[in-house]
Amino acid sequence: MTALKDYIRLESTGLWRAGEEAQRRDVYVFVGTASLVIADKTEAPLSHWSLPAIERQNPGVRPALFTPGPDADETLEIADPDMIDAIEKVQQAVRKAEPKPGRLRLLSAVSAAVVVITLGALWLPDAIKDHATSVVPIAQRAAIGVNVLGALEPMTGPVCDTPEGSRVLTRMVQRVARPDAPRVHVVRTGVEQALLLPGPLIVLGRSTIEDHETADIAAGHILAKLAQAESSDPLRVMLEELGTFTTLRFLTTGHFPEIALSRYARHLLTAPAPEVSDAALLNRFARARVATTPYARALDVTGETTLALIEADPYRGTDSPIVLDDNSWIVLQALCER
Repeated sequence: MTALKDYIRLESTGLWRAGEEAQRRDVYVFVGTASLVIADKTEAPLSHWSLPAIERQNPGVRPALFTPGPDADETLEIADPDMIDAIEKVQQAVRKAEPKPGRLRLLSAVSAAVVVITLGALWLPDAIKDHATSVVPIAQRAAIGVNVLGALEPMTGPVCDTPEGSRVLTRMVQRVARPDAPRVHVVRTGVEQALLLPGPLIVLGRSTIEDHETADIAAGHILAKLAQAESSDPLRVMLEELGTFTTLRFLTTGHFPEIALSRYARHLLTAPAPEVSDAALLNRFARARVATTPYARALDVTGETTLALIEADPYRGTDSPIVLDDNSWIVLQALCER
């Protein structure tokens, strides 16, 4: 999330209570790109909170008392001023990004009226999808991506997550994708290379990490998906696949039905990956200071179909900057072993 670019991987201590009847526990608190992780003294995760959903119960008072949502029993008390400022900065960004109460429903009502009046027009389906894409705020895009990720889970298994591996993954993403670093998750099965979800949220298959000797290939897949997001908005692509009726329902209700999310998840796993121009890829890799040849060879070991990426590699014939050191790479390769 953009609001957190100054607070990437911020850590502090806190007092966490799992419920009203539970005792408070000393915990570690980690802020990632989209979530707050509460862990015990061994850094084993105890709870994950979505940053946009966090609510403060005692504004202006310190230590600050937070909950993961309006009806949640969990509480987290934090005294660290930097951690408090980071969480509140996200809340301010969400409030600015979200439409005022009733605005989305008002826009939905106007769109529905347009549907009734001009139903036969050839341009209407695209206009509705363009309109829906334009009114969805950043926080809601992130939530849609998380929902699609949840719909993928029955087919891919749960997201791979260890405290050490997740920290290295975050560091790698920041190394190659700053300042617009996306959320990146690794899944166990079903994904051979990478998927792009609204948010943007990128899903990597574990083979992009476990089957290679360096981080260049995994980094390459992240950069390729970012180049894809630059050429085609992943939310607009999702709406195109789900159709006009589902888009209208989304405008009216503010969310997608579970059946639509499941249908789109299956589509992502079976549809061919969209093509991205060599020029766009080379531009992304050059900005990230990552060699293109390892990624090109991973796509086609002969190099015949990826020759342009190999010949235009900005580090062809020279050593490229390291994406991750060997020790960190070994830790990341064990991300899905638990």
